[in-house]
Amino acid sequence: MRSTARYSSFLGVAIRRPSFLDYMKYFLIYLFIFILFFLSTRTARANVYVADESAVLKSSRFVPKDSRVEKLETFLLSHNSPLAKYSDKFVEVADKYNIDWRLIPAITGVESTFGKRIPQSSYNAYGWANGKYRFSSWDESIEVVGKTLREKYYNKGTPTINLIARRYAPPSSTWAGNVKYFMAKIDEYPVYFSL
Repeated sequence: MRSTARYSSFLGVAIRRPSFLDYMKYFLIYLFIFILFFLSTRTARANVYVADESAVLKSSRFVPKDSRVEKLETFLLSHNSPLAKYSDKFVEVADKYNIDWRLIPAITGVESTFGKRIPQSSYNAYGWANGKYRFSSWDESIEVVGKTLREKYYNKGTPTINLIARRYAPPSSTWAGNVKYFMAKIDEYPVYFSL
């Protein structure tokens, strides 16, 4: 007795012919796979822009502000210092001459209350020549003082604040302690100082 399903024979092997429902199952399976593939690749797509040889690439890297600049600026602002907006210059010069970044601002604290008590238009917050020395700008003054600390103090055998004080502010017995005090206030990092 033959079943109602249709069979065909190829080399003596019976093969059932697929029905409409079989085609629908295959169709749905393929559709499901296609949808999964499409959805999974869609989330991983990226827009790619191709530039020719003459294109100029722009960097979109975020360069965070140096935390030392932020600390110094915050400190100087708390003292209403006109030097606050030059915090980046203090750090730049300190790095350039390999000196502690707190030293020059601390000297301004001792010598001129952070640049607030200076002869008019002198930009001399460092007490140079008893305040009679004149710089042309804050930028120039910071640069000159940093360079001088490196070349005329450290390079000449004066690598500590106590030794600097003997030449920078004689005969003061409090200058070095006050500079160290302001350095510690700018940043609590211990003042184990050596240029």
